[in-house]
Amino acid sequence: MNDKIVYGSIDEYISSCAPEVQEILQKLRRVIQETAPHAKEKISYQMPTFDLHGNLVHFAAFKKHIGFYPAPSGIEAFQDELKVYHASKGTLKFPIDQPLPYDLIRRIVQYRVQQNLEKAESKAKKKR
Repeated sequence: MNDKIVYGSIDEYISSCAPEVQEILQKLRRVIQETAPHAKEKISYQMPTFDLHGNLVHFAAFKKHIGFYPAPSGIEAFQDELKVYHASKGTLKFPIDQPLPYDLIRRIVQYRVQQNLEKAESKAKKKR
């Protein structure tokens, strides 16, 4: 039997977190929504996910950090600015006890939107 929690929506995910974490996640969600207004919200890999012609970004709450997953390309493109945060191939960890860099997150999301739109356009051209 699988005891793992299965979330049906981003609202469910966020509401399962502590109130102070909910505030952070709601603001992060708003920043992503404002930056990628055509992206669809879903749960993927049991994390809040924004989809625009494929996965755009994911995020998740942990005990000591907020995980932000903009794909490896989203990290590579901003690696100089991300040196102060723990980053690996496709993961950024923002300490939960410090303000999130929302302007930087906005720029990363914009970058990922552009990537996904270009990829979708390229696929559409190949089908013609």
